[in-house]
Amino acid sequence: MPDIPVRPEGGWRRFALSAYGPTGLSSIGHGATTPLIALSALDMGASIELSALITGLSALGQLAGDLPASWVATRLGEKRAIVAACLWDAACLGLAFVATSLPLLCLAVFCFGPAGSVFGLARQSYITEAVPLFFRARALSSLGGVFRIGGFLGPLAGSAVIAVWDLNWAYAFAAGTSLLAAGVTLALPDLPSDVQSRRHRDRPPKLWPVLRQHLRVFVTLGTGTLILTLVRSVRQAILPLWCDSLGLTASATSLVFAVSMGIDMSLFFLGGSIMDRFGRFWVATPSLIVLGLGLVALPLTHHVVGVVVAAGVLGLGNGIGSGLIMVLGSDASPALGRTQFLSGWRLMSDVGNTLGPIAISAIVAVASLAVSGFVLGGVAWLGSAWLGYWVRRSGPPRPADQS
Repeated sequence: MPDIPVRPEGGWRRFALSAYGPTGLSSIGHGATTPLIALSALDMGASIELSALITGLSALGQLAGDLPASWVATRLGEKRAIVAACLWDAACLGLAFVATSLPLLCLAVFCFGPAGSVFGLARQSYITEAVPLFFRARALSSLGGVFRIGGFLGPLAGSAVIAVWDLNWAYAFAAGTSLLAAGVTLALPDLPSDVQSRRHRDRPPKLWPVLRQHLRVFVTLGTGTLILTLVRSVRQAILPLWCDSLGLTASATSLVFAVSMGIDMSLFFLGGSIMDRFGRFWVATPSLIVLGLGLVALPLTHHVVGVVVAAGVLGLGNGIGSGLIMVLGSDASPALGRTQFLSGWRLMSDVGNTLGPIAISAIVAVASLAVSGFVLGGVAWLGSAWLGYWVRRSGPPRPADQS
C-alpha cells in the first residue's frame, strides 16, 4: 500500500501490520475451525440436523454480543478491547479443543460470537479514528480483504494440521493464532491525543439514547446494508446447494468456491479506491446489481462451466463491495457515541447475515431452489435501488466527523 500519513505515531507500514495483522491471524484460525464444527458434533453423536444447528450457534452468539460490545469497547478502549476479545476467543477455542461432550462444544461455539462482536467493533472504531478520512474506504476495504484472505488460507492450514495430528488439534492451532493476534495488537499505535482527551472530557454516551437519536439512519441506510448482508449470505448458502442439485462432486464444488473466492479477494483495494475517489454510491449500487445478476444466472446453469461463470459473477459483486458496510457505518457514525452507533450498525448487518439462509429455506419450502435464486436476485436489485438512493441522500462523509 502507498506510504501515506496516519494519525497515530509511526509509519504506515508499522500501522498496517499491527492493525491488519490481528484480523488476518484471527480469520486464519477461524477459517481452519469453522468447517470442522459440524464434524466434531457428529463425532460426539449429534445428528446431521443438530450438527448444523450447533454450527450456527456462533452467529447467534454474535447477535447476542453486538450491543454489549459497545460497553466493552467504551470502557476498555479499542486497543485493549481487541486484546481482550482475542484472549477470550483463545479460551473458547481451548474449550473446544478439550470438549468431549456436546454441551461443552455448544458452549464454546456460542461464545465465539461475543468475542467476534467485540473484536469487530473495536477494530472498526479504531481504524475509523486513526485513519484520515480521504483514505477511510481503502483502509476499511483492506480490512475486509484481509479477512477474506484469512478465510481462504484458514481451511488450508486446518487441513495441514489435521493431516499431521487430528481434528481437535485444529482448535489448538486456532487458539494459538488468537493468542498471537493479541500480542500483535499490543503493537498498535495509541489513538491520537485529541481523541483521547475528548473521551476523557466528555461522559461516554449511553447506548439506547445514541441508537434512538440515529434511528432514521438505521431505518434508511441501515436497511440497505441489511439487504446487502442478506444477499451476501445467500451467495454462500446457495452455491453448494446448486452444485449438489446438479450432481457435482465435492472436489468440483470446491473448485467453484475457489474461483469465486479468488475473484472476491482480488478486488478489495479497487473497491476502496473507487469509494474514496468517486463516492460510496459507485460501489454500493453496482455491488448489489452484480450480486443479483449472479443469483439470477445461477439457476439457469446446468453444467460446471456455467456454474463457475455464475460463481465468478457473485465473487465480482462481493469483492468490489469489500468493506462497504464498515465504510458506510463509519461515515454515518458520530464523533461522540461512535462505538455505540457502530454496535447497532453491526447488529443490523448480522441480522441480515442470519436471515439469508432462512430466506432460502422458506422459498424452497413453497417453491424450489431455482426460484429462490430468481427471487433473491430480485431482492438484490431492489436493494441496489434502495441503498443507492439513501447513500446519495446521506451525502459525502463530513470531515468534522473524522475525530
